[in-house]
Amino acid sequence: MEKIVIVGGVAAGATAAAKLRRMSPTAQITMLEAGPDISFANCGLPYYIGGDIKSRSKLILQSPESFKEQYNVDVHTHTIVTVIDREAHQIKARDTRSGDLKTYEYDKLILAQGGRPIKPELPGADYEHVFTLWTLEDMDKIAHFINDNKPRTAVVVGGGFIGLEMVEALVKRGLSVNVVEMMPHVMGVMEAETAGFIETEMLSYGVGIHTGAGVTEIQPRSVKLNNGKQLEADMVLLSIGVRPTLQLAKEAGLELGEAGGLLVNEYMQTSDPDIYAAGDMVEIEHRINGKKVRIPLAGPANRQGRIAAENALGGKHSYKGSIGTSIVRVFEAVAGTTGLSLKQARALGIDADAIVVHKEHHTAYYPGAEQVTVMVVYDKATGVILGGQTAGYAGADRRLDVIATAAAAKLTVSDLADIDYAYSPPLGTANDAINMAAFTAENKMSGFSPSVTTSELDAFVEGKNPVYIDVRDIFAYEKSHVMGAMHIPLEILPEKLSSIPANRPVIVYDETGKKGHQALRTLIGAGFEDVTNISGGHASLQRQGRAVGFKNLKIDLLPLEEKSLEKEKAQKTEEKVETKQKVDETSTLIVDVRTPEEFRGGAVPEAINIPLDELMNRYQELGENAGREIIVYCASGARSAYAQRMLMQMGYNNVKNGGGLHSMMQRARTAAQPKQETKSVSNEPLIVDVRSSYEFASGAYPGAINIDLDELQSRVNELGSKDRDITLYCASGARSAYAQRMLQQMGFKNVKNGGGLMHMMMRR
Repeated sequence: MEKIVIVGGVAAGATAAAKLRRMSPTAQITMLEAGPDISFANCGLPYYIGGDIKSRSKLILQSPESFKEQYNVDVHTHTIVTVIDREAHQIKARDTRSGDLKTYEYDKLILAQGGRPIKPELPGADYEHVFTLWTLEDMDKIAHFINDNKPRTAVVVGGGFIGLEMVEALVKRGLSVNVVEMMPHVMGVMEAETAGFIETEMLSYGVGIHTGAGVTEIQPRSVKLNNGKQLEADMVLLSIGVRPTLQLAKEAGLELGEAGGLLVNEYMQTSDPDIYAAGDMVEIEHRINGKKVRIPLAGPANRQGRIAAENALGGKHSYKGSIGTSIVRVFEAVAGTTGLSLKQARALGIDADAIVVHKEHHTAYYPGAEQVTVMVVYDKATGVILGGQTAGYAGADRRLDVIATAAAAKLTVSDLADIDYAYSPPLGTANDAINMAAFTAENKMSGFSPSVTTSELDAFVEGKNPVYIDVRDIFAYEKSHVMGAMHIPLEILPEKLSSIPANRPVIVYDETGKKGHQALRTLIGAGFEDVTNISGGHASLQRQGRAVGFKNLKIDLLPLEEKSLEKEKAQKTEEKVETKQKVDETSTLIVDVRTPEEFRGGAVPEAINIPLDELMNRYQELGENAGREIIVYCASGARSAYAQRMLMQMGYNNVKNGGGLHSMMQRARTAAQPKQETKSVSNEPLIVDVRSSYEFASGAYPGAINIDLDELQSRVNELGSKDRDITLYCASGARSAYAQRMLQQMGFKNVKNGGGLMHMMMRR
């Protein structure tokens, strides 16, 4: 009868014991656990503290008694193994309650001791209000402390998975929370823009984030940081990493690996052929690069436990390694990573590249669509998937699993492009975000659509003095843009090509990267040679800027949305807009048939919002005058064309399709703009705005006249005397610099470049 002893009774150990019994009904199986509990759900501990899991018992998967009954395994808790006698095939263990020593014989030994949280040598680290979280006991101490002491403030030291899960848990318990992280951003295993998505969510809930900082001292009611700050802290959670439990293995003379874990081969066998090991204490092979790594995750630990058990009974089941797939949810935001990041791949000498796309997790027209972000990292030469990351409020987990599968199977971006993914309007899209990511990667690999990720942008623009072109609509541009960027909406880009400097590199961006690609192709088709799209567009710029910022460009961060756990989740109720009263039914009515979300982002002045889907039920809001002039518009003109047909079928006989938002705004602003009178020839100072009339109508310097750069040569007579003091400006100073040179070449002697509108207003 085979005697098998397992040291450790949680993830890997308990899984190994269960597998052993399923494979051998006769083996004598003994499991020794240092703590009081076995087979508990340690990944669920933060969710019990936060109140998501109501019952503590739900976290206890097995007890010593139930394990004995179900698997006939002898379980001894509170038992620490002190010695492994490899020659005698014996171990000695001590019961921590009674102090009794006992010897256990084994034919095969499985070590599954896991790890322990790192507790730094800090002044104050031993205070009663300082905790780590790894076991049920740890969880109970934290829960009791909160219940008994009613702390108001907390500091979480460490911005990894457990740290951020505990941030959420403590906020849910009513505490004001700060997180301190030594790395430049939280979730150091992720790219900065992915982490930026999580950081934005945390900041929205009032969490303080202190990155690039460390704790130097813990005091009774505060912590001191190495940057001079002091944070209030009625309680402190240390979550700075896990150290493998290796003392027993070291003393037994088992070989350790280069990554700091217990060395095992593909069969989970240590340097002693009769001793196997699994879980957080071992180092294994990274499936992508073949390097030895430690990956302390529950999924790999459970699989390693199964394989160790099978092989301890004579099997030859090999462990293929791990790719480190992991995911976190913080409040409503979800982000995950798998395989290698772009930085990791390049550090290993791989000629890697990456792209980012943002796309709805299901069809945009079905209610509840949320944007999901997909980043794919791949080998430039072969297109083989090396890893990736995802983020979003819905659908991030599903896409991460696809990338993980692709990386493990060494699929290429072309393989991903050709895969059919499950599609139904409530569940997905006809071209999934994964498809779109693969298409984007193919375009980049072929040179058809050069792009740069936000993590590469600083290095990419170093010494290049590029022209940035923002192709979004005026509302998006005014909220936030790259400082100095030319604003040329995609719709009018072909008309404005002459205003773009031809002798400088061009970087284009839109909101997500899609229209940026269209703009890039327009520019390349027009003869521009050095054009690059920002992968992920303005959405990625915002996240990168939020997490770590930029050195070589400046972008205003959008205001944070204030979120609160007390507020009920807003059901997306559509706001009805009151229409003009019957007395106004002879005037022209402008109807925006986009969604309420689109409408709130910016709309034509005086327009009312009736989404196309509601038009049939809300047509009474248009009034009873069938001959009234009604202009309908949307984002592009497609939905408004449909709305026009619907209304005409209902009997409205004076309905016009205004087309897209840009066209409508252009007409509205042109109509509203007073006709500029040419000033008489004089030597009075003159301020000239060389932006488009579209931009000018959105706001200009007081007293300025508007002459579009493209029209400057034909309208030069409006400037008067060539001795006149003329100040030129635009959005950033780029077009006005070009205009200055033009006028100087024409003989104007006193021409100054005032720079961007913002600079002009500040100097006013």
